[in-house]
Amino acid sequence: MSQIVPQTPKGASRTLKKRLGIFTTVLGMLIFLLGATPQLFGLDRSPVVGFVQITVFILGLGLLGLGGYFTLDALWRDTPKNIPADIGIRLAGTGYVIALTSGLADVFGLGTRPLPSVPFFGYWQGAGVLIGQLIMIVGFIMFSPFWARRPQPTKSNKKRRK
Repeated sequence: MSQIVPQTPKGASRTLKKRLGIFTTVLGMLIFLLGATPQLFGLDRSPVVGFVQITVFILGLGLLGLGGYFTLDALWRDTPKNIPADIGIRLAGTGYVIALTSGLADVFGLGTRPLPSVPFFGYWQGAGVLIGQLIMIVGFIMFSPFWARRPQPTKSNKKRRK
């Protein structure tokens, strides 16, 4: 017996991927804001940036990157990705790793205050996270399908189309 498999339209999975990407991006932005500026939500309890706060905004940044990947990947449609797009998505991932490592440097034992003390988010950690975010932005710009070169119609192509 043959099974009847329901067929979904081609655009449905792309639309679902776009919606999932936008939802993940918005959720990531809210979590990032919760970690970076908890006073916006009335949750600021300490004058210093602690481990939980650093972890929350790094998690939010990861969700932002994941949502951006889903959304931009769905915008490529059926066209194959070019080399700059492949480099761009890897660059965005590398930027996240730089931000993660910089933000949690004390926890990993790379910062100014090793783990027996309270983790500290200082100037150098903030600069590292910012550099990681900038690298992520450059990567997502390179991954964007709007920068991809489309083949330009030539005279011979125009004649064949008619």
